[in-house]
Order: sequence, then structure tokens, then C-alpha cells
Amino acid sequence: MTELEIAARLAVAGLCGLAVGVEREWSGHASGPRARFAGVRTFLLLGAIGGIAGTLLDTVNPVVPAALLLAAGGVIVAAYVTAAQRAPEAIDGTTETAAVLVLGMGVLAGLGLLAVAAGIATITILALGEKHAIHGFLSKIDREEMQAALQFAVLALVVLPLLPEGPYGPFGGIRPRSLWTVVLIFSGLNFAGYIARRVLGENQGYQLAGALGGVVSSTAVTLSFSRQSRIEPGNSSALAVGTVAACTVLVIRVLAIILALNATLAPPTALGLWPMFVAGALLLLVGRRLLKGTKREEVTTQPQNPLRLASAIWMAIAFQIVFTGLRMLTARFGETGVFASAALAGLTDMDALTFGMSRLAQDQALVSVAARAMVLGVIVNTGFKTVLAATLGSPAYRRLVVPGLLAIAAAGGAGLWFATRLLGAG
Repeated sequence: MTELEIAARLAVAGLCGLAVGVEREWSGHASGPRARFAGVRTFLLLGAIGGIAGTLLDTVNPVVPAALLLAAGGVIVAAYVTAAQRAPEAIDGTTETAAVLVLGMGVLAGLGLLAVAAGIATITILALGEKHAIHGFLSKIDREEMQAALQFAVLALVVLPLLPEGPYGPFGGIRPRSLWTVVLIFSGLNFAGYIARRVLGENQGYQLAGALGGVVSSTAVTLSFSRQSRIEPGNSSALAVGTVAACTVLVIRVLAIILALNATLAPPTALGLWPMFVAGALLLLVGRRLLKGTKREEVTTQPQNPLRLASAIWMAIAFQIVFTGLRMLTARFGETGVFASAALAGLTDMDALTFGMSRLAQDQALVSVAARAMVLGVIVNTGFKTVLAATLGSPAYRRLVVPGLLAIAAAGGAGLWFATRLLGAG
């Protein structure tokens, strides 16, 4: 290791400590009658000590760096004890804990893990600086949401690693770990939408409710809002804008899931879907201008289960069925079978189609076909929702939603043509 490399490591270690120290100084924890022990200079020195200890681990007996870290840790503990004796009612230990973390960041930087150290420093500063925002967020989370978060942690950190990789069976087989990943993604999306609704409030209007509902199911939003427009004809315009918002968010949802499962498929799929998103966004801008100044209406619907785990498991089963069917039809009919399956799945289950195409595109020769089939599925799904709105909605709702969804579908057709021309026939 050269002297320049050592200097770079120590510089990053010191800067990590300096950044945390600046936040502590700026927030007022290092000044005043109840000042903590460490400010900018002390945190800089702690980061440098950690950096030296980490660098020495690569070159000398570990006893020396261990002694350095123990000495610095002893200073931090002594400062905490002194602060607790001086003002026991005000003690929280955040600054001292941050000081220990700075030592750890310094060690990581000293070992050469510069990006990891810098990333931890960034997250630490964000967490320290956004104290009130974090507390405000937590104040809106009740026991049910906390239990759901703990359940999700168990499902992700305990159950997932225990499942075998597979595959088991023909036509791509069953992959238990991949299927459970599907469950986690759906549950995570459901939970995110639930929390967003809780934090932003129930009375934010049908526009926001539609957009957040689109994170879970734009078809369900269309069905619900179409029926609601019959009950509340005065809110037909707001319900129509909410429906368009859900159908626009669907594009983002599809691309996000594809990116998580098979990043290779995301760019060609986005190539065909971006006109639909642009069309939806423009319609939303027009719709919001039409609704500007109208009275905000109340929305009281809310999912009862934040994770909706049973629904996510059924979705994973549907995904496996669709994927196996896609493999069978591809083997029997080639591209024609894939497009037929995409059109059929678009009528019933967009998410299962998304996962199925993500798996199908693991074969590089089928990436172009899977991307165009995804776009076709979204177009068919939009057409299906147009039929729902036209059949179930109030007259005022239909007058706004039907042309809007047809415009989005037409934009999807243009995107499919564009993607086919650019990607070729497969």
C-alpha cells in the first residue's frame, strides 16, 4: 500500500467524522449549557483515529489498532457518563452513539472500503438531521403498521434465505426462492401504498387516492371509482382524474417490478411504454386544472391488512401458472404464443404477466419479444379498464375517463410500433 493510498483512506475517514461533526454542531448539540462532548474537531479526530486503526490492521499486529479504538471508545463512554450525571433528564446518547459509529466508519475507510464508509456517513447525517421528520412519521404509525413491518422483516430476512433456489420441474420449473421474492415485492408495494395513505392522510382526495391505489392495482381502482361515480355523481370529475392517475402509475409500477427482477428487460420495455406515461401525465395536468378550486372530497377507503400477504401469495401462484403457460406456448407456437398469452394476461392479471415476462427474458434471445409482449399486455389492460369505466361509470365519469383511457391506449399502440421498428422482429 503506497503513501498516497494511505493518505486517501485517512482523508475519507476524517471527512466522514467531519461531516457528522458539522451536523452535530449545526443542530446545537455541541454548544450551550447542555452541550455534548463532541463538536466538529472532535468528530474529525475520531474519524482519523478510526482510519489509522483500520490502516494499521493491514500492516501491524491487531493489538495496536485495538488499543487505539479502545482508548477512543473509553473517551466516548466517559463523556456519556459525565453528561448523564450532569443532566440525567436530558440524556439520550445520540451524539455518543454517532461518535462510536464514526470510529467504525473510519476503520472501514482505513481498510479501503471508502464507498461503504461514505455511504454510511451520508445515511447517518440524514438520520440525525431529519430527527423531527422521522419522529413525525413514526407518530402516525400505529401498532398494526409496526406489526406488519416486523412481519415483513421476518419474511425477508428469515424465510427467504431458507428457501431452496430450484428449479424443480419442466418448462423452467418452480423456483421457491424466486416465488417468495414475488411475494415480498407485492407485500412491500402494498405496505408502501398503505403507509403513504396513512402519512398523507385520508382526506387528500380521489386524485391522490387513485395514484396510490395504482401502486397496488389500477384495475381495482378503475372498478371501485366507476361504481363510486354512480353513488357520488358530483365527484365524477375527481374520480375520473383519480382513475387516469392510477393507470399512469401502472406504467411506473410495471417498470419498477421489471427493474427489480430483470434489469435487462427494463430499457426495451420502457421504450414502448413511455408514450403511455407521457399521455397519462398530460391528461393529469389538464384534469388538475379543471378541478382547481373545487371542494376537496373525503375518501375513507383503506386496505384492512397493510401487507395483504394472502393476496401476494395468490399473485405468486398466478405468476408461476402464467410463466409455465408462457414457456409451453413459446415452445409450441413461438412469438405468436407469447403475444397471445400477453393479451390474455392483460385482461386478467398484469402483475403475473410482468413476472412471467421477466423470467422469460432471462433468455437473451427472447428479451425483445418479452418487451413487446409487455407493452401489448399494458395496452390490452388499459382497453379492459376502458370497458369497465364505460359499463359501470356515471355519464359524467364516462365522458372524461373513456376518451382519456383510449388516448393512453393509443399512445401505447404508438409505443409498440416504435419499439417493434427499433428492436426488430425479435
